[in-house]
Amino acid sequence: MSMSRSAKPPSSPAQPVTLAQAHQLFAAFTGEPALAIAVSGGPDSMALLWLIAHWRAALKSGPALTALTVDHGLRAEAADEAKAVKRFAQKLSVQHRTLRWTGDKPETGLQEAARNARYGLLAKAMAKAGARILLTAHTLDDQAETVLLRLLRGSGLSGLQAMTTIAPYPNAPKLALARPLLSIPKARLIATLEANAIAYADDPSNHDPRHTRVRLRMLMPALLEEGLTAQRIAQLAERMQRAEAALRASVTEAEGRLLSSDAPTRLRIDRAGFSQLPAEIGLRLLGLAIDRVGDEGPAELGKLESLYAALAQAGPSFRRTLAGAMVTVKQAQILVERAPPRGASRRRAGSNTLTTAKT
Repeated sequence: MSMSRSAKPPSSPAQPVTLAQAHQLFAAFTGEPALAIAVSGGPDSMALLWLIAHWRAALKSGPALTALTVDHGLRAEAADEAKAVKRFAQKLSVQHRTLRWTGDKPETGLQEAARNARYGLLAKAMAKAGARILLTAHTLDDQAETVLLRLLRGSGLSGLQAMTTIAPYPNAPKLALARPLLSIPKARLIATLEANAIAYADDPSNHDPRHTRVRLRMLMPALLEEGLTAQRIAQLAERMQRAEAALRASVTEAEGRLLSSDAPTRLRIDRAGFSQLPAEIGLRLLGLAIDRVGDEGPAELGKLESLYAALAQAGPSFRRTLAGAMVTVKQAQILVERAPPRGASRRRAGSNTLTTAKT
C-alpha cells in the first residue's frame, strides 16, 4: 500500500477544517488528563491527529495525547503504515504506540475477531496512558453508511440512531468512545490533508465490493442524484437519537410503576398496566426485563416482537422462553425469570419446543 496525497481531484469544493472549528470540535475534552486517538494511517484518522495536535498545542494546559495504531498482522503493508503514523505523530509532538495483534487468526469470523482484538489492545494501551476516552475519526459519511447498513439489517429505532458522538466502550464500562468528527464530511478532512501536504494510506479493503459497506458507498452517487445526501441520512440518525431519548424516559417511568422484583433473577410486570402502554414502550419494557434476568445476551428484536404480540393474546397458562429468560402469565402479572437449563426445560415440557409453545 502506498501513501497518497489525494483521493479526489484537487478542484474539490470541500473546504479544509479550520483550527477555529477544531477548537469547537474538541472543546469538551479540555478537562481530561489524557486522551487516546485511534490512528490507522488513513485520511480520516490522520486528519483527526493533525487537528487535535494543533488544538492541544494552542492550549496553555490540557490533556496529554497518545496516538495508537493497531497492526492486526493481516497485511504486509500494515507495519510500514504504523511507522508512517509514528513519524507523523512525532512531528506533531504527540506520543505514539503501535499495538500488534499476534497469534493465530481464525479462519471464520475474522473481521469480528479483529474488531474485538483491536478494542482489547486499545483499552490496555489507554490504561497505560491514563486515558478514559478513545477518539475515533468516524465522519458524516460513515454515519450515513451506518444508517443504510442498519436499514438493510432491519434495525429498529435504536439501531437507526447509528453512531453517537459519545458512546460506551465495548466491554469496558469505565471507558468511552468519542467521535468528534461525526458531523464533518470526509471530503473536508481530505481537503485538510491536501491543504497541509499530509500523506496518508489508502487501504484497498475500503474499495473491495465484497464488503457490504463498500457496496453501499458505491450507491451513494445514485442516491445523491435523488437528493438523498449523506447530510440528510445523518439527520435521520440525529432525529432517531432524539426520539430514542424520549422513549427511554417513558420506559424508565413505566418501569418505576409496573416492574417489581422479589429475587435477583425474577421480575414481575403488572399485566393491566402493561396492556395500557403504547406498543413501543411495552415492547421495550418487556425487553428490559428479559435482558435483565436472562443469561443469553440481548433479545433479538424480531423474536421480542413475536413474544410481545403473543402476550397480547395470552391465556392464563402462557409460557415462553427468550434469551435465557422465561416469561409466564400469572393472573394479574407477567412473570419474567431466569429460564432453567435447556435440558431441564425440555424434560419438564416433555418436548423440544418450549421456546415457542404455550403450555
